[in-house]
Amino acid sequence: MSNIDLLRQGIQDFGIEASDKMLADFQKYKELLVEWNQKMNLTGIEDEKEVFIKHFLDSISAVSKGYIKDGMSLIDVGTGAGFPGMPLRICLPELKVTLLDSLNKRINFLQEVASQIDIDDIEFIHGRAEDFGKSEEYRECFDIATARAVAGLPALMEFCVPFVKVGGYFVCLKGPNANLELEESKKAMEVLGIEYIEKIDIKLPEIDLDHNILVFKKVRNTPSKYPRKAGKVTKNPIK
Repeated sequence: MSNIDLLRQGIQDFGIEASDKMLADFQKYKELLVEWNQKMNLTGIEDEKEVFIKHFLDSISAVSKGYIKDGMSLIDVGTGAGFPGMPLRICLPELKVTLLDSLNKRINFLQEVASQIDIDDIEFIHGRAEDFGKSEEYRECFDIATARAVAGLPALMEFCVPFVKVGGYFVCLKGPNANLELEESKKAMEVLGIEYIEKIDIKLPEIDLDHNILVFKKVRNTPSKYPRKAGKVTKNPIK
């Protein structure tokens, strides 16, 4: 099976119709990722098949069980090279996506991707979650906050949960240590106003990696002192 067929099949396995335009967009995204990676560190993976599976399909897997749907508003916190927010937007054209990253070079890269594949309705924010999570414009106004491999779970919750409106979800892509991290996050969940819903085990084609998606529901407003100032969150997570 060719790499592009593998990608097409993988997208369809997550219940999304993979159009030729969508596949062409992913191809372009991959080319830009590899090209920009020569100048700045965006990814340790450049092989086409691996990019398709470990970045694109892994990101798209966040739609599993229907927590993320077209038409919702989603913020991807610490988006890096755009994962999972950009692949989700390519697959769900009505998804209102905001990509937040503290490195301007990464935001420039993502703006270039969006421009090359003709997506003009993504919001890009260069800044820290600790600052924007406090701003009235962004606080508690998203249906979904998501993040992938940014920090340990208690810190990640403090970065992401302030953005989520009550009734919305924090959908977190994690590796094999999810259960241990969940144990360490009980206090943070209580303090920040979320409840654990479920862990979804993700199967990606042709690789044996354990990937999980942890889903939390926002059940009450986050106290205004969170997120704390830059540096505090990761050095001294809520435990």
